[in-house]
Amino acid sequence: MSSSRAAVAGWALAACVYLLAQLHRTSLGVAGLLAEQRFGIDAGQLSLFVFLQIGVYAAMQIPTGVLVDRYGPRRVLVAAATIMGGAQLVFALVPLYPVALLARAALGFGDALTFVSVLRFAATHFSPRRYPVLVALTGMTGTVGNVAATLPLALLLRHVGWAPSFLGAGALSLVAGGAVALLLPDSTPPPRAVRTAAELRSGVLSIRGRVRRAWALPGTRLGFWTHFTSMSTGTALAVLWGTPYLVTAVGFSTAGAGAVLMVGVIAAAVVSPVLGWLIGERPSVRVPIGFGLSIVVVLGLVLLVTAFGDTPPAGPVVVFFVLAALGGPVSMAAFALARDYNHARSLGTASGVVNVGGFVATVLIALGIGWVLDLQGGTTARSLRWALLVAVAVQGFGVVRMIVWWLRVRATALHRQQRGEPVPVSVVRRRFDLRVTGPTGESGPGD
Repeated sequence: MSSSRAAVAGWALAACVYLLAQLHRTSLGVAGLLAEQRFGIDAGQLSLFVFLQIGVYAAMQIPTGVLVDRYGPRRVLVAAATIMGGAQLVFALVPLYPVALLARAALGFGDALTFVSVLRFAATHFSPRRYPVLVALTGMTGTVGNVAATLPLALLLRHVGWAPSFLGAGALSLVAGGAVALLLPDSTPPPRAVRTAAELRSGVLSIRGRVRRAWALPGTRLGFWTHFTSMSTGTALAVLWGTPYLVTAVGFSTAGAGAVLMVGVIAAAVVSPVLGWLIGERPSVRVPIGFGLSIVVVLGLVLLVTAFGDTPPAGPVVVFFVLAALGGPVSMAAFALARDYNHARSLGTASGVVNVGGFVATVLIALGIGWVLDLQGGTTARSLRWALLVAVAVQGFGVVRMIVWWLRVRATALHRQQRGEPVPVSVVRRRFDLRVTGPTGESGPGD
């Protein structure tokens, strides 16, 4: 493992591509109402932007892991930055809704290539103890992109307009891609070209086997559901429905809504390094923290739906948005689980599997809210209130699955301890723990 200045500088450059990916991903958070006007669309059609963008992102996570394992982070990051830049340029200029949809889908494709690539670079160049800190710092770097996509982007849209704002974002990605191509160190050997149909079939079967083996591990599934549950509501609000809710239901201006989103992003940025340090020092707390925050967010959603009527007061809403935003850094614990339970050769694949979770949940919430709004006749304070029940259902389901797999991982660790086998993290039996009487095929620590 390398901890040299070159490795740190390389990670910083890779993380900058992730920063821009976060900017692109959440740019509709403050531009959603403008997008409705620009393209002449309703709430359901607006939600399709996120459905395509995040849907493509989620679908590409496992292929991305395989690509990173095969080609290395530098090549994949160059492709990511180039695709995102080109897609954002198209989105800035086209007036037609179908073409804009395709641009957002391409943006999701490029975005999908970034985070796992940064994680693979960090895993290759830094020690296991430093890895959770690097994951947290990567997440914190991404929050800078989130910040840029809140109040700053809202003000930019107001003063210079749609096309210049998104053209500038696209140009930044193209510049970043060039910098990565020239400067990022990459020790991955060039892949051997696949020359025959038999080799191609063998490669496909190998990929399927990797994914199947990663998914078979309870630790990977725990990471998947931790990611699914922790980040879903906060991301759905950040990428699309936060500003419409704050403007229509609470009465904020667009700039005020951007400021609320920015406060949440800043809170997440402050929490990220502290959480990364805590997870690195005490890995046994990572799942309980994710579980606890998810329960708080679900209860907050229920409170907004039931306690305040159609127009909730600003104070509780701001507190809720900040808590939901903390799901971003908390969800980073899922990637520490992926590292613990998978071999280094397949870490990119396992990280991709885990990363699917949160974005599947985000798509379900974002698209579900749009459908509920259309069923109620449009975006009103009352319809937004009841649409939040979609998030309650999705995140509540995730909490249940997270508990199931956490108990299974603990049971496996306890069984190994009883047999005298080493585990990286010791587990103390509790009254709620499951009993395991035989091997489960799991390897790695309990939580």
